[in-house]
Order: sequence, then C-alpha cells, then structure tokens
Amino acid sequence: MGFVKTSIVSFFRLAAGLAFVCAALTGSLLASTAMGQDNLLDVARSLFSPIPKRAADLDGNPATLEKLELGKMLYFEPRLSQAHNISCNTCHQIGRAGGDGRSTSIGHNWQRGGRNAPTVFNAVFNVAQFWDGRAADLTEQAGGPISNPTEMGTTPWHAVEELKGIPGYVEAFGKAFPDEIDPLRYDNIARAIAVFEATLITPDAPFDRYLEGNENALTTEQKEGLRLFIDKGCSSCHNGINLGGRMYAPFGVVEKPGWEFLPPDDKGRVEVTRKVDDDYVFKVPTLRNVALTAPYFHSGQAWDLEQAVAVMGTTQLGTQLSPEEVDKITAFLQALTGDQPKVTYPTLPPSVATTPRPAP
Repeated sequence: MGFVKTSIVSFFRLAAGLAFVCAALTGSLLASTAMGQDNLLDVARSLFSPIPKRAADLDGNPATLEKLELGKMLYFEPRLSQAHNISCNTCHQIGRAGGDGRSTSIGHNWQRGGRNAPTVFNAVFNVAQFWDGRAADLTEQAGGPISNPTEMGTTPWHAVEELKGIPGYVEAFGKAFPDEIDPLRYDNIARAIAVFEATLITPDAPFDRYLEGNENALTTEQKEGLRLFIDKGCSSCHNGINLGGRMYAPFGVVEKPGWEFLPPDDKGRVEVTRKVDDDYVFKVPTLRNVALTAPYFHSGQAWDLEQAVAVMGTTQLGTQLSPEEVDKITAFLQALTGDQPKVTYPTLPPSVATTPRPAP
C-alpha cells in the first residue's frame, strides 16, 4: 500500500509538472505567434506593465506623512531587535537594491537565515511576501522578522515595551495614529513599516520607458533578449508589473537543479500549505533590479546572473540556452534596473535612563 500511495503521488506530481510545462509552452507559442503579427512592443505591453511613478496605496492602511516618517524610523531602528544591533535595513539594505548581498542573512546571535533575503524594492506589487508566500501583504511581512528568533530575536511584547520606553516614539505613534487610544501596538509597528516599504519602488527603468512607447530605450541586443525571454517561455512565470511575484512554481519543473541550488531540507511552500504538490514550490521572484541583487535563487547560491539564466532554462523550461542566448537575455535583464529610492537616513529618537537595555 505504501508503494502504491507513493506511486500515485508521484504520478500526480509528474502530471502537474507536465501541465505546468505545457502551459508555459502554450503561452510562449501564443506570444511568438502574436509577434509574427504585431511588433515586439505590442506583445510586451500585453505581458508586462511599467512601474508607476508614485507609491502604491495599501488597502486598509492609508498613508499619511506622519505614518510614513514613523515607518522610515522603524525600518532603520535596531532597538527593535533583542540585541539592538539589527534593523529591517540590515537584511534589506536601501543602498543595495533592497537586499544584503549574502547567500543567507545573519541574524540574532550570529544565526544564519535559511533563505536568501528577497529584495524589498517593489515588493508591494507581489501577490504575497516571503519565498513561500506565508505573509499575505507587506503589513504581515513587516511584523515577521522582528519576532523571528533567527532574525531580530525579540517578541511582540518586548518590541512594544522597548518603544514605549523611548519618549520620542510614544509621541510619533500618537501623531501617526491619532484616532487610537493606545496607538503604540505591535500591529501598528508593522503598519507603519509597511507604509514606508510601499514607497520603495523603482520606476523609469529602460524597460519601463520602452513599454511607455520609447522604442529607443532598449538596445538592439536588449530587444533581442526580450524576444527570447518571451519566445523561450520565461514570461510565462515572469510577467506583470514585477516580471514575477504573481504566482508560485516548482523549482525544477523539467529537471531538478543541483542540491547546491535546491537544498533538500528546504521544501518551500509545502511548509505553509501542507500539500504534497507544493514540495519545492516557491514564489516566482521579481526580476526588477535583478542585475543588482546577486546572489540568486532562494538558496542564494548563484552569484552570476548568466549562470542563473542558464539554470532557469534547463530546470524550468527544459531548454539548453546557447551562450549567445544567455548573453542576450541577460542584456535584457539589465534593462530592468530602475531609479533607486532616495532615502535620507532618519534621526532616531534617543533612549533614556528607563529604556529597556539590549540583550547581552
């Protein structure tokens, strides 16, 4: 019975994988046929959207100047961590395209995180947050690392206690949430940070200008790379405003990558859904600013963008891309680098004698 059950599960997983490949190939064929009838720009516009020039609004969490300023302070606030040495910016650095340049981040007590820190830039446009989609939105995501024992290592109760021990934050929360009797709460910490994170968008990439009608915004090589990106089926998963972030997919649809890229003990979204079909399934990452966010994949083990493109060809599409094709697709990906956010480092409210002390 155990063998039969395993065989049935394997059959359905294989069928799901084949269906995924067929869908990708169908999408690529339709796009390729469309390009035989229309020009490349028209097809690109049907698949992708430019980043807007202004920050996105969050449902149920309206932005105000006071909330935005508070969120910026909290984003850079190391006292939200147990040892007062880690902030959101430690792993999602504004000056490094929203990542930290490590395979996996270093957290509380020098612990290593399990996955590569995804960029926070343009994360507001993703369908969910984290590699496994366990947070529905930016607000839910913002509260996660603070209370994660491997990351910032504190508790929701202590984070609130810490901020209440800093008079400047008591005042700032009162201004950001003026209609609340007790504004300095853990959920409001997350809400303020989310409002700030929603402003971390990168418009006006060459590809955005191209989508807006400037056909000279891309070089000839980048246009050839875009055409390959669509023809080969990359755009079946990497589409929309973020060129990703809208769906989940198995890593290794056609062929499993090496275990250095796909650690066997990290099975991805199945830990959230408890569905066997979600073994080694991860959220498709955004490709916005991808040239700035090495290393790649959830394992952070691909340090070269050309290598990452080639791996994706074999594992996800069953295609051995030629070196010339890899170069052209990579050239297109370079055109996804937009204007980086200009953020002035905030002056944080000072601690006082009664402010809780950091952990040793």
